[in-house]
Amino acid sequence: MEHALSPATLAELRRPRPYPAVSVLTPTHRRKPENAQDAVRLRNVVAEAKKRLEADPAVTRERRTDVVAQLDQALAEVDLAHAEDGLAIFAAPGEHQVWTLARTVPERVVVSDTFLTRNLVAAQASERPFWVLSVSADRITLWNGGPERVVESHAGGFPMTRSLDDPDPERQERVGDLPSTFRDEQTRHFLRDADTAVSALLREHPRTLYVTGETAALSLVDEIGTVTRNAEHLVHGGLAHASPDAVWQAIRPLVAAHDRKVADGVAAELENARGRKDYAAGLDELWRSATEGRVRMLAVEENYRATVRDDGDHLVPADSGDLDAREDIVDEIVEQCLETGAEVRFLTDGALADSERIAGVLRY
Repeated sequence: MEHALSPATLAELRRPRPYPAVSVLTPTHRRKPENAQDAVRLRNVVAEAKKRLEADPAVTRERRTDVVAQLDQALAEVDLAHAEDGLAIFAAPGEHQVWTLARTVPERVVVSDTFLTRNLVAAQASERPFWVLSVSADRITLWNGGPERVVESHAGGFPMTRSLDDPDPERQERVGDLPSTFRDEQTRHFLRDADTAVSALLREHPRTLYVTGETAALSLVDEIGTVTRNAEHLVHGGLAHASPDAVWQAIRPLVAAHDRKVADGVAAELENARGRKDYAAGLDELWRSATEGRVRMLAVEENYRATVRDDGDHLVPADSGDLDAREDIVDEIVEQCLETGAEVRFLTDGALADSERIAGVLRY
């Protein structure tokens, strides 16, 4: 199952497909007992997608057989033991993808000539992803961080490893005691290679970077690094060889402090916007401003959901069963803002209670 969404991957997902391109979305659950019905619910929504294909006169038998087979392959690849809060299956002639989302989604099936990406985009933005680089003399590990966890990443050639055996065993006889590991030239090259790899990774996947290691390791990172030198540091040895849970427990205070700092900055920016009269709040205002490309910064509570319909002048509350309902209007606003270059910040629930749970700073 896919998890990390790069700009290049998103562009590929959004390109037109030969009809039919099927998007299947369903909420999932991380823990018992809520996840007991996830498998049944998933099979039912995939079955609904197959029924749509069967009933669609625009789908040839050859195309239908192909896409049904792609749906079956995708279903076989789903690992609900590692489910998050939502799941997206995309299937089209000759291809399929399965995405796990750290944000709940409405259950739905869409048959079109493009995949439905807005929930995926909003979920990725809400994750507030980060990187952790754990440095030791013989191993440098990269961790992909998100809500309440980190997982080891193999992006950029990580983990990097090397032997600590001296390739010149006669050196000690020539120069006496061996130098400290973190003053050794080989170690300097090792850390410099890691810094170069992380620099390239951040250009493709920009996000907050934390670096962990012993004091001597972090001092060397400060001396020779470029992006690593400017990252947030945590003096904590052993994490390059540790379990994901151990890394998460060590790093979570820094992540929490960073999130508080971001939230304080967003609150100050919104307050300043009120004074300048370039402030908007509520779904109605933000939807209109987003479609006009006027939003410079959007702030939204991370679990905010709303089902609405457009009555021609305003968005009004609606039931999910309403044929004209837009079940994921918040995600639509998020994607539209990102499309027009706006910053999107997700805050904890209650942080925007005085702004109808969604607010923005306008460009004009």
